[in-house]
Amino acid sequence: MNKSESKYFNTALRMDEALITLLEKKDLEYITVKEICETAGVNRSTFYLHYETVADLVDEAMRTTNERFLSYFPQRQEDALTAMESRELKDLVLATREYLLPYLRFIRDNKKVYRAAFRNPGSMQAHVQYGDLKEHILLPILQRFQIPPAHRSYYIAYYIEGIMAIIKEWLRNDCADEVEMIAQIIEKCVRTDGESFEK
Repeated sequence: MNKSESKYFNTALRMDEALITLLEKKDLEYITVKEICETAGVNRSTFYLHYETVADLVDEAMRTTNERFLSYFPQRQEDALTAMESRELKDLVLATREYLLPYLRFIRDNKKVYRAAFRNPGSMQAHVQYGDLKEHILLPILQRFQIPPAHRSYYIAYYIEGIMAIIKEWLRNDCADEVEMIAQIIEKCVRTDGESFEK
């Protein structure tokens, strides 16, 4: 990265951080370009050099967050899927420690982003993609437990909303409790008994 690219990146990063700081305090529709620029310490022309609208900045901030998120997971997705297919049913749960720990560490290290997302669900959580999680992890597990297809979307909604409720409570406590404790609570809440669905 040359000097001008580095300067561009650092300016964009400051604006991302300014947006997240503001989103912790107010709804997105009430945040102005002027406020973002003041918080980031840049002028309006710099903002418009990078983005056309505040929505463009939101998109970039979420993309940057998603890229950082993936870096917390050392195991490649293909390895995870192979391990899932070979696991015994008793060990197959919708949330395992190997995935929970990096996920929770990321949340702890990015508390401001998550607080802003929960405070602004329409504008930010729309960017939180559960598609890969549903397609590659949740649906195959539910298939192995022989959950009828018509019931699967309800199971997925239950697990995702339940985990999010625990995370919201953890964030309310400023992530003061240890990551391992939160992972253990989530794991206990979602652990199945390994039996097939009763028809």
